Amino acid sequence: MEVNDHTKTATAVFGGGCFWCTEAQFQSLEGVYKVESGYAGGNVPNPTYDQVCTGTTGHAEVIRVTYDPAKLSYNELLQAFYLSHDPTQLNRQGNDVGTQYRSVIFYGNEQQKEEAEFYTKKLNESGAYDKPIVTQIAPLDKFYVAENYHQNYYNENGSQPYCMMVIRPKLEKFKKAFASHLKKQ
Repeated sequence: MEVNDHTKTATAVFGGGCFWCTEAQFQSLEGVYKVESGYAGGNVPNPTYDQVCTGTTGHAEVIRVTYDPAKLSYNELLQAFYLSHDPTQLNRQGNDVGTQYRSVIFYGNEQQKEEAEFYTKKLNESGAYDKPIVTQIAPLDKFYVAENYHQNYYNENGSQPYCMMVIRPKLEKFKKAFASHLKKQ
């Protein structure tokens, strides 16, 4: 995909719990042009938020990140992904419980698959977590963009209680840990 005459972009799709949280975190990264909240991994075409919330569609809440690989590598996105949530929690993140909140990397090509498998294996072997990583690594079949009110959620609703109590602390922790990769303010 071309953003303009000079910039080639790539995409990556990650699920790390609530897409509002991961969207806000990835939007802060230098080299990221666009983050879209959506759904992937299920068997229901064109799912709605209400359908995905039932946990019966097979879809996970995910983000699709459009980025410049000359500024931010896929490996660095994997690092950001693992910093953005707890990959040892099966089918949940905090109080959000269900398969729709699973930790998942949807790869778009063989190179992404190999990098995701390698990075995950090395991270598991490093002992970075007290428990094994349960992140699913799966091919991306179809990405469905979530409803408009889910897009850019934190930036447009930052004063709401969920944003203040859940997203803001995660975002601050993420920015501190990934400080060298943040967009200039």
